[in-house]
Amino acid sequence: MSTRAEIAVDTAGRSGASEFELIYRANVAAMTAFFARRCFDAQTVADLTAETFVAAVGSFGTFDARKGSPRGWLFGIARRVYADHCAAAASGHEATGRLAGQLILDEDEIEQLAARIDDQRAGRKLLERCAQLPAIDRAVIELVDIAGLPSKEAAAILNVSPGAVRIRLFRARARLRKGAESP
Repeated sequence: MSTRAEIAVDTAGRSGASEFELIYRANVAAMTAFFARRCFDAQTVADLTAETFVAAVGSFGTFDARKGSPRGWLFGIARRVYADHCAAAASGHEATGRLAGQLILDEDEIEQLAARIDDQRAGRKLLERCAQLPAIDRAVIELVDIAGLPSKEAAAILNVSPGAVRIRLFRARARLRKGAESP
């Protein structure tokens, strides 16, 4: 996982393409982990990760570092990509679309993604335990506790105040602890 220093790369004097490349390199593992916690298929994880970065490069001109870190911005995009994926899967359009534009992974890539999916087992278990929580509380737990974003950035992604995130985080953690203590 990248450190905060690696995420907050110094991009002074660099072109937009090389600046995006630095953001990509610092965050691709985090985005892959985000999808690996939700999907069991390596191909789907790869596709959703790629789709996130395609959307990010398309909107990179509107990214404002004063509003949050690149990682927070990418998590916001990843959440929308995953929501779109779920909506398409529910409507049955996903299979046709994936087959039409799927880049076939080689064996090494599949093995690497399968290992990353296995690495996210603990995160998946936590998300399963969060199922009884309201959606906003699940999102707060994931963004702050699993992805490691500061409360302020999670608040920006979720369009709530930082104070609301801290309160929801405290209450959600208490509910999870209480649930873990129950037989």
